Amino acid sequence: MLTVFLPPRLGTSFRWLLASSWVTNLGDGIAIAAGPLLVASLTRDPFLISLAALLSWAPPLAFGLLAGVLSDRHDRRRIVMIADGSRAVVLAALIAALATGHLTAAGALVALGLLATAEVFADNTASTLTPMMVPRDDLALANSRLQFGFLTLNQLAGPPLGAVLFAVGHAWPFAGQAVLVAAGVLLVSRIRVGAAEVPERGNAVREIREGLAWTLRHPAVRTLVLTILIFNVTFGAAWSVLVLYSSDRLGLGAIGFGLLTTASAVGGIVGTSLYGWITARVSLGNVMRAGLIIETLTHLALALTTSPAVALGIFFVFGAHAFIWGTTSITIRQRAVPAHLQGRVSAVNTLGVFGGLVVGSAIGGTLATHFGVTAPFWFAFAGSAVFVVLLWPQLTRIAHSDA
Repeated sequence: MLTVFLPPRLGTSFRWLLASSWVTNLGDGIAIAAGPLLVASLTRDPFLISLAALLSWAPPLAFGLLAGVLSDRHDRRRIVMIADGSRAVVLAALIAALATGHLTAAGALVALGLLATAEVFADNTASTLTPMMVPRDDLALANSRLQFGFLTLNQLAGPPLGAVLFAVGHAWPFAGQAVLVAAGVLLVSRIRVGAAEVPERGNAVREIREGLAWTLRHPAVRTLVLTILIFNVTFGAAWSVLVLYSSDRLGLGAIGFGLLTTASAVGGIVGTSLYGWITARVSLGNVMRAGLIIETLTHLALALTTSPAVALGIFFVFGAHAFIWGTTSITIRQRAVPAHLQGRVSAVNTLGVFGGLVVGSAIGGTLATHFGVTAPFWFAFAGSAVFVVLLWPQLTRIAHSDA
């Protein structure tokens, strides 16, 4: 059974990478619920709560391109180990502040920002390791296994576990995350990969320009980056106040908030099982078009409903869409990008992802403060609807991703 799920041809090093990814994803999933709950326990200001999302999303925007240059220049395995080790140190400091009763809202926000900064370097570099150890034709399989761990552990198991641990004691979820991140460092240390082609050093700006220029020239990758940038503005506006939406609109407590993400993960697992069947029958361009319609209607439905049961169903459907979109995007990029540019083009993609989230979270916090907690969802629906119309013709380019 294990060999069916994880064929030997993927290699021993990929198994170590997969194990590291899974344990760190569980820790990050715990923090998905615990981080916003921690800030909300220290302040009820909607803007400060949305700032927690902003500080989680801003570091990839600020440091993503630098992370891409470093991962193309240096030992990628070592970068992941150093970055995750730094996260364990920050978590230890956060736990100490909680244990001594000296943690303030500002201190919690700083810690979340530092954790997100270290994660930028870990995640960007880890994404470049897979194509170094897995044959091109097996990248879709390898990415689906990585995404399976992300869905089941980061999205499904982690958030409710984080909410439960937070209810037991505010320091417990962060202690659990620290242990898991440290375990991830030990696991990734077992990886053995060949050296990537190293670009001429000494001009980081030139190297960044090279990654940007390549992305702009490639139709499929360019369209994916543009699409994710635009739709993450609307997504970020709504999701930045999700913890307030959960409590004030749906009447859910800490555990209920975690269950919203869990429902999304269950949908993602269903998407995993249907992914091969769907992509064998539907062009990638039409898969993307359908996904953007689903995302647009998700914002509308959440703006209208006050029922927790309906909201859980909406998150289930959204989770299936998010998995299908994410797996397709990653595989297209890894297949298309030369090995020596993997880090920089991945960083450009990350810039689009988090650039949209940062702008969206600022919009969401402002709208919720002045017009109520559903206002960001109405903005997300209207903005997404406009962008679907504008992007519609461009999405057919994705179908030619291997050209």
